[in-house]
Amino acid sequence: MRSGVGSKVEEPLKIAVLGLGYVGMTAAACLASEGHSVVGVDPNRSKLDIVNSGRSPIQEPGLEDLVSAAVDSGRLHAQSGLDARVAECELAIVCVGTPSAADGSHNMGFIAEVSRQLAELLAQHSSAQMTVAYRSTIRPGSIEELITPIFNAALGAESSRVRIVYNPEFLRESTAINDYFNPPKIVVGTADGRPDPVMDQVHANLEARVFTVGYRESEVTKFVDNTFHALKTTFANEIGRVCGELGISAASVHEIFVSDTKLNVSPYYLRPGGPFGGSCLPKDVRALQHIAKSAGAATPAINALIDSNEAHKTYIFEMATAGLDDGAEVLLLGLAFKDKTDDLRESPNIDLARSIIEAGYRLAIYDPYVSPENLMGQNLGVLSGSPFVRDLLVSKEAAEARTWDRVIDSRSIAASLRLDSSTVTDINRLA
Repeated sequence: MRSGVGSKVEEPLKIAVLGLGYVGMTAAACLASEGHSVVGVDPNRSKLDIVNSGRSPIQEPGLEDLVSAAVDSGRLHAQSGLDARVAECELAIVCVGTPSAADGSHNMGFIAEVSRQLAELLAQHSSAQMTVAYRSTIRPGSIEELITPIFNAALGAESSRVRIVYNPEFLRESTAINDYFNPPKIVVGTADGRPDPVMDQVHANLEARVFTVGYRESEVTKFVDNTFHALKTTFANEIGRVCGELGISAASVHEIFVSDTKLNVSPYYLRPGGPFGGSCLPKDVRALQHIAKSAGAATPAINALIDSNEAHKTYIFEMATAGLDDGAEVLLLGLAFKDKTDDLRESPNIDLARSIIEAGYRLAIYDPYVSPENLMGQNLGVLSGSPFVRDLLVSKEAAEARTWDRVIDSRSIAASLRLDSSTVTDINRLA
């Protein structure tokens, strides 16, 4: 384990972080806490103002303190474009989004555009040398077939001034800072499968097994990890549904199952509970399906994951509303896909809210971490795509001021797969 947040590296670097979403913002703040000089780049002006005022644009435990300290010390600055300050950096970390396209593949438009801008910047600064590390989730072959050709076209014979690596992140929202400093593993993909000295400096403070591999091995890592996490969640939920229908305690079955760490691998993602959602699992499952189809590989178990997850959403809705009279008043506690964050991307709780409304019940939603006026980027887009949610969000005072026919705590669903249908008055549990 690392000694603690804020431990300084012996050789600080000048680092540019391109894209200040969940991954980029966490990386920027954590790197600055180690003594590196970090410039964050993002086109969202509101986000830049928030960061430069010493605040975090996203909800993540402990992140605001790191951002405040980094800005106060002058080690973190955010700006909208690539300029000479970025060109002077020894490392650029690319963390822009790769959202799902209609066919399940990753949309690589942001990756291509930021790569083009960075390549053209370096071409204008002929003495600049840089390691460019991609952390966005990209399909195998993207470095060789899309990204490297962009740099080669801009730099020509001087393309050797840029070392391109792929360095996937393994962060979980709500524990991202601890995960950053105590990663389960470190994966670095390079052109020749040999270590990159700049990445060695970046990881000097971290104690974890380092895998230095080729590009494609590193690129596929997140798909393998996240699809397996999705598979474990789906398997556990299918068992949970069977147990629920047969009157068997899913919690007891789970306890027995995960006690076997020799054969059943790990307890993580194996507890029957809520459907999977968020920015990684659904997107990467669809992307791996697309990759497998393109390669002509049959993957029936993987192909069943999304359908099973959708079936589980239906099951949760039916269980949560069982016995309710027509027009019943319902309070949903928790809207984001994970507690203590404001991440709405593919949140199953939004689907649950929609199902409750379509069934004719009167719904209100309380989530202390979701404020429409503070949302930005993809989260704001999700809210725009589900405009009914904005009108249903209520304050803590409003939630406590009345009696509800049913209170549905999204965390209770994840904890036990069973709901207490009685009115919940202690709403402080969510805060």
